[in-house]
Amino acid sequence: MKKAKFSTLLIGFASASLLTVAFALLPKIAPAQVSTSVHLTMGNPSGAGTSNLNNYLLNKSQYATSHNCGKRIPNWVSWQLKSSWLGSAPRQDDFRADTTLPSGCYRVVTGDYTNSGFDRGHMTPSADRTNTIPNNSATFLMTNIIPQAPDNNQGVWARLEDYARTLLSSNDLYIISGAYGTGGTGSNGFKSVISSNNIVVPARTWKIIVVVPKGGTASSVNNSTRVIAVDIPNGQGVRNANWRDYRVTVDSIEAATTYNFLSQVSSSVQSVIESRVDTQ
Repeated sequence: MKKAKFSTLLIGFASASLLTVAFALLPKIAPAQVSTSVHLTMGNPSGAGTSNLNNYLLNKSQYATSHNCGKRIPNWVSWQLKSSWLGSAPRQDDFRADTTLPSGCYRVVTGDYTNSGFDRGHMTPSADRTNTIPNNSATFLMTNIIPQAPDNNQGVWARLEDYARTLLSSNDLYIISGAYGTGGTGSNGFKSVISSNNIVVPARTWKIIVVVPKGGTASSVNNSTRVIAVDIPNGQGVRNANWRDYRVTVDSIEAATTYNFLSQVSSSVQSVIESRVDTQ
């Protein structure tokens, strides 16, 4: 082998070795963190995390929520409901600020709703968490609450909550609930915000209920899976309404909110069940 050629070969090997060492010394990039919360079994609709205060993820034992610090209400709340979450714990009624919110995010207090004409409307219902007192108490954190018109909250919305629990004898449920738009009508008339702390009053309330067999997960969802989706005005006059009259497609709620629901379900199944209105 000629000397010049041999020298070139040595330089090549040395360069390759140096590159190998250099890559080995580079800091490892951690993979994206995947939430293990059972309440996000069907997905994280808005890709909530901890870097955006208007899409701030709170992972609680009882539910998961994306909080909007600008609006001072949740964007959405997601929870698993199965019979083991139910029991005899009494309603705690201990509405209070959520002290787990980061600095820079106003912590709503129950007094912000006083004389507003709007209920402190639960997303995850108190009655869905009655197996222990701490679990029931967690539903009264104000990060689980929106300004909800009394007729909506106490009427049509409550009847859907009651109906969902009747399905638990042979099913588990995965539920996502939230609101969108600005401006609703409470018992004191129309308002866009309540309190001097400017808590946004949403225009619409929505809910998506995925019905799976007991023990079911996202992989259990198929083209025949029942999905109930409703979109209800946040106003008076719906106290005696039938929630079935407000059934819509998941696709329509996605269009209104820009969220991506049921992202852990296969895309082919999503295209079927998200475009169908429940008829049962």
